[in-house]
Amino acid sequence: MTAVEPDATPAALLEPTTPVRRSWIGLLFAANLGLWMVFFTPVQVLLAQQIEDIHPTGKEAMLGLVTGLGALVAIVVNPLAGALSDRTTLRLRGRDYGRRHVWTVGGLVVAGGSCLFLSVQDTVPGVVLGWVGTAAGLNAMLASLTAAVPDRVPVLQRGGVSGWIGIPQSLGLVLGAALTTAVVTGVGSGWLVMALCLVVLALPFALLTPDDPLPRGHHPRLTARALLGGLKVDLRANPDFAWAWGTRFLVQLGNALGTLYLLYFLTDEVQVADPETGLLVMILLYTMGMVATAVVAGRLSDRSGRRKPYVLWSGAAIAAAAFTLAIWPVWPAALVASVLLGGGYGIYLAVDAALITQVLPAATDRAKDLGIINIANAAPQALGPAISAPIVVYLGGYSTLYAVTAVVTLLGSTLVVKIRSVD
Repeated sequence: MTAVEPDATPAALLEPTTPVRRSWIGLLFAANLGLWMVFFTPVQVLLAQQIEDIHPTGKEAMLGLVTGLGALVAIVVNPLAGALSDRTTLRLRGRDYGRRHVWTVGGLVVAGGSCLFLSVQDTVPGVVLGWVGTAAGLNAMLASLTAAVPDRVPVLQRGGVSGWIGIPQSLGLVLGAALTTAVVTGVGSGWLVMALCLVVLALPFALLTPDDPLPRGHHPRLTARALLGGLKVDLRANPDFAWAWGTRFLVQLGNALGTLYLLYFLTDEVQVADPETGLLVMILLYTMGMVATAVVAGRLSDRSGRRKPYVLWSGAAIAAAAFTLAIWPVWPAALVASVLLGGGYGIYLAVDAALITQVLPAATDRAKDLGIINIANAAPQALGPAISAPIVVYLGGYSTLYAVTAVVTLLGSTLVVKIRSVD
């Protein structure tokens, strides 16, 4: 057996070439399903109901405060947890363990415990504290799970895999909404179910899949100064990374503007008799559209080697859905917009996620750089309430809100043409 040279590049830093198996994809799918179930169900259902019970006259502002603070936590935790996982070396009883799974499990414990805490809260400060803890744990998990794709999936398989792991972003909300509205009753029980689902769905990926260790000689010494300095990215030297970040930020800002007040939109503008059931129907149609397009679009982009045309078309579809809600705020139009929005967003999530993995600056900082990309997911969640609440209250209501959503999304998707290293 040939000895490995001490300075040989370890497996953790190599570009993957062996296709991942369906079982690996399935476990990552399940982990993401649990993650996104706890991310999105509270915003659309549990937090909305809990805050309405606590503060019915100022529910819009309070919901915006809670979700905005959670998003600010995500902006800090995601790249920080990613940078730490890039440098993690766990050694127990003479055996080297990987650098990602420890963060998945740790984040799971924090998020699950915070859900239990939220189940007994009846004040706004208590809800804020619980949601901040949940957001911190979930973003530690997200940093490690997102890095699994560039760590282990070859480039020519990333579109299809990204499609599969993008589906849980909507499917998690459907299942979470169904569980918390049709299966269990009460906000407290809903939080308990969220904690249980997170453990059952996410823990198997950390326990049953490989996680390459990083030998001690292949990462810088872990000091506070080195860590904070490492959070920087030279955007001038990596312009494609910068344009990819801008594309993701604007598209996700459009998504945040368009989805935060859907329950209130159905209640106050469309005036659906049962807005909670109506929201569940919209989410179900959205998910059907997303499932129909995500994996197919991802695989087609893998086969063609092209990513940018799919991102452009997805932005156009999402904008068309938003304009539909702006012009025709009626129930039939909302159903059509749900399918169109889901189809466009499915294409976007699959292909843009694959594209981003191809413009990462360095293999040694994959999770940190993806954490910086994930700021483009989290920051809009903080800015969305600050922008959408004044629009709804003072600047024309929901029609203006959805028109702005369409414009922002179109602008974001067109920025992808600036990326030069990916077709």
